[in-house]
Amino acid sequence: MTKVNWKYKFTESDGIYYTVFIALVLEILIKLQRLSLVFRKSYHIYRASMPSRVISARGAASGGEVSVADSPFATFESLTQAAVIAVIGIAIVVSNLLIIASFLNFKGLSNEVINYYLLSLAVADLLCGLFVVPLSVYPAITGRWMFGDLMCRLAGYVEVTLWSVSVYTFMWISVDRYLAVRKPLRYETVQTRTRSQCWMVFTWISAAMLCCPPLLGYKKDANFDKETLICMLDWGTTYAYTATLSILVLGPSVISIVYNYFYIFSMKRKLHSGAPIHDKEYATALAENLANPSHWMSFILVSVFWLSWAPYAGVRFYEYFTDQELKIPMLHFGVVWLGILNSFWKIIILLSLSPQFRLALRILCLTACCRTKGRLQAELIGMDNDD
Repeated sequence: MTKVNWKYKFTESDGIYYTVFIALVLEILIKLQRLSLVFRKSYHIYRASMPSRVISARGAASGGEVSVADSPFATFESLTQAAVIAVIGIAIVVSNLLIIASFLNFKGLSNEVINYYLLSLAVADLLCGLFVVPLSVYPAITGRWMFGDLMCRLAGYVEVTLWSVSVYTFMWISVDRYLAVRKPLRYETVQTRTRSQCWMVFTWISAAMLCCPPLLGYKKDANFDKETLICMLDWGTTYAYTATLSILVLGPSVISIVYNYFYIFSMKRKLHSGAPIHDKEYATALAENLANPSHWMSFILVSVFWLSWAPYAGVRFYEYFTDQELKIPMLHFGVVWLGILNSFWKIIILLSLSPQFRLALRILCLTACCRTKGRLQAELIGMDNDD
């Protein structure tokens, strides 16, 4: 078996990429701060120019109170929420487009099966950024859902389906890493590209079928939550279906993830402790496989996903068992969009822990920047061997 060198040498060009990325993030934060100051100033000017007697007169004429959300101008809080949602949507779409383009442009990534699972995960997150997040920007300003009941139910169905696809995909990633450690000599015959693609097709079809009853009107209504600013399915109307879906999606996924990574890290500890392994060929293949950074990378991806949704789950469980709603301002909005933001962190983790993805991203940048094929080949030849 040929020895694979997974060590990565940090080059000067990588430092330039990281510097540009940090500068871009800082520039976005500065623009958001300036935008929030402009919104706040505009809101105060509007409030100062709108006498209270005009508001009360309109309220009396219409037979009810007139809120600021009913006016053509929105409050500073609603504008801030809309800006946050828009930035999250743009970040999710751009980051996952870069991941998908890097995987499709660099054929060397097709050698590892785990990259097909990462590609499927990126597609699910991209669909979330394209079809779920944008529908919350306008309602954040107006405070109302403007797209009809059918679109609200469809948005809730897409949210649950994409979340289920992500959970199943993380399960398959953990299974792939488990087989790479459990059977290092037979891994390439057990985990083939065709088999992984079939599992991904099965995952998308099964998730779509499991989550489709609410879309077909099976006793579930989708309600627009004015605090979180998204349409959510009402899971309290049919406990049997909710419990069945939770068991089928969360049950095998959580059990597989916990067991597989426990086995992987126990083998790492056993190998580092110097415990004797009688089969030398197996020991050599195991040591080379455990040196692959994809184990740590996949574990951090899974951990960040569950940690992102843990606050939302904690709030919902607390409100369910105590039968009282938490009245903390912006709490529900924060925990829901923190969970949705997990779709963006993937590119940060891949840039930090995956040498293959860094190489693929550099080749994508060179492909986009170098207009001639000869120049692109010269740039690729000039890369270090460790790149």
